[in-house]
Amino acid sequence: MLHLGEVAAELSRRLCRIFLRGEDGHRPVFGESPIEQEDSNFRDNVLFYEFFHGDTGRGLGASHQTGWTALVALMLRAECKPAAARQSAALAQRALTGK
Repeated sequence: MLHLGEVAAELSRRLCRIFLRGEDGHRPVFGESPIEQEDSNFRDNVLFYEFFHGDTGRGLGASHQTGWTALVALMLRAECKPAAARQSAALAQRALTGK
């Protein structure tokens, strides 16, 4: 059983995953839109939609009203710092070992 802090952390992690690039380099929020997923003019312009597709994470509804989903920006900031540190450490390790 999780305590309330762990539940909050898990919900935050799940919400952040909608907006962050996955292993395939795609953001679930953009769904199957090639222009938003691949075009350098669009792929880093993340919009905060009203709601999301339950299975895919694709952003749905108005994208011009940030509302509650703008709170995800604060969660992303907290989520990305540890991930960036892990990525930097992994790159440094590869540089040192040549692997």
